[in-house]
Amino acid sequence: MAQRGIREYHGKKMMARHLPTYLGDGFGYDGKIVLVDRHTDWAQLKEENPWLGKEPLVAKPDQLFGKRGKHGLVLVKKNFDETKAWIKERMGKETKVGEITGTLTHFLIEPCIAHDQEYYVAIKSGAEGDTIYFSLEGGINVEENWEKVIAIQVPVLEGIEGVDVEKALPKDLGKNRQMVATFLVGLYKMFADLHFAYLEINPFAIADGKIIPLDLVAKLDDTAEFCAGKLWGDDIEFPAAFGRELTPEEQKVRELDALSGASLKLTLLNPDGRVWNMVAGGGASVIFADTVCDLGYAKELAFYGEYSGDPSTQLTYEYAKVVMDLMTRKAHPEGKTKALIIGGGIANFTDVAKTFTGIIMAMKEFAGKLKKVNTRIYVRRGGPNYHEGLANIRKAAEDLGLPIEVHGPEYHMTRIVKDALQA
Repeated sequence: MAQRGIREYHGKKMMARHLPTYLGDGFGYDGKIVLVDRHTDWAQLKEENPWLGKEPLVAKPDQLFGKRGKHGLVLVKKNFDETKAWIKERMGKETKVGEITGTLTHFLIEPCIAHDQEYYVAIKSGAEGDTIYFSLEGGINVEENWEKVIAIQVPVLEGIEGVDVEKALPKDLGKNRQMVATFLVGLYKMFADLHFAYLEINPFAIADGKIIPLDLVAKLDDTAEFCAGKLWGDDIEFPAAFGRELTPEEQKVRELDALSGASLKLTLLNPDGRVWNMVAGGGASVIFADTVCDLGYAKELAFYGEYSGDPSTQLTYEYAKVVMDLMTRKAHPEGKTKALIIGGGIANFTDVAKTFTGIIMAMKEFAGKLKKVNTRIYVRRGGPNYHEGLANIRKAAEDLGLPIEVHGPEYHMTRIVKDALQA
């Protein structure tokens, strides 16, 4: 499972669309919210959303970072013109949030809701079950008062129907106890059905007998896009973390990743690096990257990524092309050998021969460029049809005149990394 953050805008739109299915009229959020960027036509925006000119507004950046209030990045109870001016003043400006500096590019605007009490809720997925966190004291200081947060466990087999949520809530909740319990049960069902990995509403409030989400953080399991994508909405996106712009190659891999239930990941770290780990499997990718760092070559690690979940030959070929294209654009600054480590553990169901066919196709396409940047290839893999896959990639490299070392699962994963770094 890959947990990918989404904008507050998209999370709230999903709540407005889907929570009434679970709560009926007990959920009063109407989804009045807009997302603006530097391309926004403000006149058209107001025409399409008349409430913008009639209600006091809240505005804030929507770029996957929290504590916006503490950083002075929340505008409250202003009219449309004031909100527009405040956003335009900040749009495109570099801003420091904690230790990260990034450019403000997206803001959300929604009505300012009058309320009193603020509550906290978060749902987190886990291997043995999910956990619902709740507190009577929501808002920016919830972390400083974590001892007041209760945890409600939701076992995998029993599900939420086997949990007495109302009984687990604090007695001080008073008259809102049943309403909040119903909300939490419905929220959890939406969480599960839409394949959220994490969902935090801090705070939510009760206004005029309705529950209103005021601030939201959410992550989706992006491997569920093939079955839940329509529920997420056609406009769903997985933006880069604040302070980081996706390179064209990273964007390409994200697009490939969305084409199937397989997992393709790539985060460029140092395009001048010596070590290029093209690793199968999330766990193996961590081991290979950690080994490079443990051996003192962290600055030479070119990228972090993985291909897993039995991707097709074509998808593996496209992924390998992105890696080899980046790797062969220029030689190492010090003229050192570049190591292409095609690694992985022992696959459970990924067809090694099939994925290696895709890698071989890319090798043939980039053979000349791989030689030009002084590349050596190191292979360590096991799993279904691995004998065939290893034999094929060895023969292909030898035919192409590419230096290669090939090992099966009898060879330790960390040893192949050491071999590559000592070349």
